[in-house]
Amino acid sequence: MTSKDINQLVTQIETHIECWKQFNQFIAQARAKKFGPADDNHFLEIKSIIVQELELIYASVEVQSPTREEIHHLISNAPSLRYLSEMSEGALRGLETQWHKIYIGWHAILGQLKVKQRSVEQKTFWGGKK
Repeated sequence: MTSKDINQLVTQIETHIECWKQFNQFIAQARAKKFGPADDNHFLEIKSIIVQELELIYASVEVQSPTREEIHHLISNAPSLRYLSEMSEGALRGLETQWHKIYIGWHAILGQLKVKQRSVEQKTFWGGKK
């Protein structure tokens, strides 16, 4: 993988993580029952972006965890903000626990890529191959 490829992948995963943060903010909105139709539409857009970016990332790098199935399971268990707002507190906590596990997994992958990124940059700096 070239330096340019790694840099693009790092940026892509950082963007993906930002979408995951927004997903969690929507869970909080649903819990507080403070949302409208525009929020629900934005929630659907964020979920679409998460799934599309997931496929792009998985096509670029081998990811052990989080798995595609874990992510699809979480996304499919949150069909709308209205649905989330009607969930029990225990069910919402379970959803947040799943979300957190996936969120931490993405940060671990990002950290590994940044190590690789630095290694490639150091090789280039010291006259190695690009």
